[in-house]
Parts: sequence; C-alpha cells; structure tokens
Amino acid sequence: MSKKFASHADTEEKQISFIKLAEGLYAYTAEGDPNTGIVIGDDSVMVIDTQATPIMAQDVIRRIREVTDLPIKHVVMSHYHAVRVLGASAYNAENIYASQNTYDLIVERGQQDYESEVGRFPRLFKGVDSVPGLTWPTIVFQEKLTVFMGEREVQIIHLGRGHTKGDTIVWLPKEKIMFAGDLVEYGATPYTGDAYHEDWPATLDRLQAMQPQKLVPGRGDALQTAEQCQEAIQGTRDFLNDMYGSVKAGKAAGKSLSECYADTYALLKPKYGHWVIFDHCVPFDITRCYDEAGGEYPDPRIWTAERDTAMWHSLQDAVENQ
Repeated sequence: MSKKFASHADTEEKQISFIKLAEGLYAYTAEGDPNTGIVIGDDSVMVIDTQATPIMAQDVIRRIREVTDLPIKHVVMSHYHAVRVLGASAYNAENIYASQNTYDLIVERGQQDYESEVGRFPRLFKGVDSVPGLTWPTIVFQEKLTVFMGEREVQIIHLGRGHTKGDTIVWLPKEKIMFAGDLVEYGATPYTGDAYHEDWPATLDRLQAMQPQKLVPGRGDALQTAEQCQEAIQGTRDFLNDMYGSVKAGKAAGKSLSECYADTYALLKPKYGHWVIFDHCVPFDITRCYDEAGGEYPDPRIWTAERDTAMWHSLQDAVENQ
C-alpha cells in the first residue's frame, strides 16, 4: 500500500457539469469533487460553497455569467473546510453567511485546516497562491436565517451536528430543493474526520423529514427526483452506521486503532469501495470514529499537516504488517 496519501495519486481532471434544477437554481458538479450551488433571485445571486481557491471560483463565475448578469451578493458556507470556502474572495460578495458553530471552528482551527487540506489533496487547490487568507463570515446565525432575494425565499438552516459541528443546508421551501453540503453524499465517500457520528443520523432524520424533491449533495451528481434524494440520504446513513458501529464494537472489545481500522476497512470495502475518494477518506474517518467511540474525544481533535502524516503512516504500516 502506498505511503503517500491516496489523494496524491488522484491527478485526473474531472468533467464539470452545470445542471439546471429549476428556474434560477443550478448545481455545479464535477464527478465527485466538491459541488457548488447557485441561487438566482430577482435582484442578486447566491453561491453555496465557493470552491477551494479564487482561481477555481472563476469557472463558477463564468458559468453564472452565461445565465445571468445580476450581481453575486451572497455566499453561504455549508460548513468550514478549506476546500469549500477559500475561493470566496473571487465573488466580492456583500454577505458571507455561516452558522455560529462554523464561525467558532474558523477561530479554533481555520489555519491548521487550511494547511492540512492543501497538503492532503493538492489537485483540489489549483492556484492556491491566489488565496488571500481564511474566509470569515460577515453574517453569523444560530439556527435559521431567511434571505429574500426579491420574491425568492431562501432559508439557511443549521439542523444539527454531523459532518462538522456547524453544518448548514440551504433550502428553497417553495421548490422543495435542498443544497445539503457534506451532510449528504452520493456515490462519494463521506469524510468524517471532523464529524459527530453520534449526532449525524438524527440530523439526517431532520433533513429527510423536509422531503426534498431535488438535492445537491456535497459531492456527487445533482439529484433530480425525490427517490434519488432518499437514496442518497439513506446511503450516507448506511455508510456512517456500518463504519461507526464496527469501530465502536471493536474499541469496546479492547482493540487498538490499527486493529479497528483493518477490520472496518475490510467490512466497508466490498460495499463502498467504488465510491469516490474511499481510500483517501477512510483512514481519517476511522481515526475520528475511534476517538469518539466511548466518549474519549467528544469533539474532533484538530488535524494538522503533521498529525495527518503520522496517522496515515501508522495505519498503512499496521495493515501491511498484519
């Protein structure tokens, strides 16, 4: 098994799609790379998740300009991960929205997260030199914020902890269209290195109860039917339950992290191994599961470039030596 991060071998450019979900609602997707959502109101444009760098954001702007010349006034962070938010400066938006918990994460670990993610997955940070620094929200909310873009109503909602403690969805109540961020993935492996596995299923229940008719996941294709939305939510839930259940049982039985990793990887691989970034995510995911199981670390430890490398090498070595 390679000692380099699995992502370092992932150098192939992805095919970008710009999908119209409904009038003025679009999904920018790229074969399992991070998605961006676009909401066009009567007077302005909202962008949900900005891409990783201002250089990469320029392609989103180019697509927006093919369908509207309204100003891009609003940017929403679905949560805080560098790959989602560091392109924000390209839009020159008046308003950058985030939940209070997301703001707190930037204060606590924004810089370490930036350095960690760039080191882990270089392809996703094209033109990283164009990043002016961390992205800070200008509007912070606790649970729910409603924005009217002319007549178009947009709800920005923190339903609970899951992928991070600050996860936020964008909901179009009239159209029943949801931009779910990384709370839901489709054909892509959930990254759970900063997750709350104990809370995430209940957050998914609240999301599912809204009965989205169309849904843009954090990664994967834009989903165009209610059935596909349910499939994606259930697939995410199944992965989380299978993984966390395995690690929790292993830890309760006194197994080490590397033993839990080997067992859980073997359990997950046949069912989920074809999902995008499986080998990249699972070591980080299982490490967080092991920390959280039994209540040892109720909150995720901060990933640094050094911690990333140490964890990766120790788990690869453990598996090879079995």
